Amino acid sequence: MPVPSNGLTVGVIGATGYTGGELCRLLLNHPLVTDILPTAREAVPFDRMHANLLGSGLEFLTLEALRRQADKLDVVFFCTPSGEAMRNASWFLDRGIRVVDLSADFRFVDPAVYKEVHGAEHAAPELLSEAAYGVTELNRQNVAKARLVSNPGCYVITAILALTPVLRAGWADLDSPIHINAVNGTTGAGNKPKRAVMHAEALNSMMPYSMEGHRHGPELETHLAHQAEREIVVDFNTAHGNFARGIYLQANLAIHPDRRQHADRGALLALLTDFYGKGGDKEFFVRVNEFPKTGGLNSKEYDVYPSVASVTASNFCHIGVDYDARRGIVKVLSVTDNLVKGAAGSAIQNMNVMFGVDETTGLRNYGL
Repeated sequence: MPVPSNGLTVGVIGATGYTGGELCRLLLNHPLVTDILPTAREAVPFDRMHANLLGSGLEFLTLEALRRQADKLDVVFFCTPSGEAMRNASWFLDRGIRVVDLSADFRFVDPAVYKEVHGAEHAAPELLSEAAYGVTELNRQNVAKARLVSNPGCYVITAILALTPVLRAGWADLDSPIHINAVNGTTGAGNKPKRAVMHAEALNSMMPYSMEGHRHGPELETHLAHQAEREIVVDFNTAHGNFARGIYLQANLAIHPDRRQHADRGALLALLTDFYGKGGDKEFFVRVNEFPKTGGLNSKEYDVYPSVASVTASNFCHIGVDYDARRGIVKVLSVTDNLVKGAAGSAIQNMNVMFGVDETTGLRNYGL
């Protein structure tokens, strides 16, 4: 479906949160987007809710008012809690409007898995099999044909991009669990008041949560299993750090015995760059940190690994790797901005692919 000659009219459902606000910020700079229609349940001024977009000219409207303008809409984004998109997506799809869901409603093909993870019956199970899973770099062809795209979770896209080359190449001993530790900024907790993520509480602290099993865990195992072509077990641990936005993720994998003899950092870097390219020549938004180590044994060379600060406000994922030869452990490190590559940016990347335009359109800015 090509972009209309008068540009795209975009609905942003649930635009009061951090993700909805970030989506509006990015869409305002998209050269092919003519109109942005953000919704809110409450009658609040857009500029007051998103002061960084003061003077943008955007105004909130209700979902009902958005529906009355359905004949203008080309695509809608759901930036809503789980449960909203599955109850409302069909209404837009039936009118020929593309849908990109940033919630978890369409991330599983099996409605029984959705119920197991989220504790509720799925309201639109007939749509699950057609939803394209929106890790654009790995599922571009399906996204291009889709009328419904399910955007991945922020932790999950950060992990999948990091681990897919290693899994596809057979470097991991998957009879052992994959251990993933990830730290998210406080925006990952949403904008509803919570004492634990207030500045005075979060400063100089770390806040682990969901140690019994994070809700993104089953999504992670499901989609990593597609890459590994077998069932896998992920030991997934999460925390909020004392920064606003960004994800720092480290995954440790036992190396496959057949690979151990030839494994080192150089070989792993070659694997990553062969998969994603160098300097964006294959995948523009995935960059591999190849800086060589120049210090001696146990030298603290921080810049040979990716940093959260380097991707802030960008749609990039930076990946680094190392190898613990003594223990036979591959260590993959991955960083993203949870609000951009982890949500709004990847959603726009998917929108671009759905409408047949360069997927980097409106997203080429580098980190702050």
